[in-house]
Amino acid sequence: MDSFYTPEEVKKLGFRKVGSNNVLISRKASIYGTEKMIIGDHVRIDDFCILSGHIEVGSYVHIAAYSALYGGEKGIFVSDFANISSRVSIYSISDDYSGETMTSPMVPEIYKNVTSKAVRIGRHVIIGASSVVLPGVELAEGSAFGSFSLIKDDTESWSINVGIPCKKVKDRKKDLLKLEESMMDKAER
Repeated sequence: MDSFYTPEEVKKLGFRKVGSNNVLISRKASIYGTEKMIIGDHVRIDDFCILSGHIEVGSYVHIAAYSALYGGEKGIFVSDFANISSRVSIYSISDDYSGETMTSPMVPEIYKNVTSKAVRIGRHVIIGASSVVLPGVELAEGSAFGSFSLIKDDTESWSINVGIPCKKVKDRKKDLLKLEESMMDKAER
């Protein structure tokens, strides 16, 4: 048995919309609420990933092993050519840590104050291993993040960012855009 679902099995998972070309989803991934999810073409979701809630993934996207995307109601939107490395956690929802309210999914909503804000991940964004993305963040096109980054604020396009919390360290080259153009030209032939 292959470690990825077959195209027929992927269709049966019940996604709101799913690509028809080269969609590889590990049989070991945990996916909750597929009816709220859109998956593009040329997408790979590796072993032990968790996807939950409203999630939209573009084309040519890789979500590496042990990553978790918690989309909640507001959603996580991953644009084309984005790369999410191993053990990345992306949250569009978060509990209130102030102590003024309770936390836990087992506590009734009236006793909690959950923050819910969309997360937007732009084209050609790369998020390094073990990084954390918090609710409401927009990762601008081409921005890159080193391993173990805490991403709590919007970022500049074509920037390289590292740290806890992450900070821009330099500009990122755009050479890959020429490679994208070449790849897409060949794909259209």
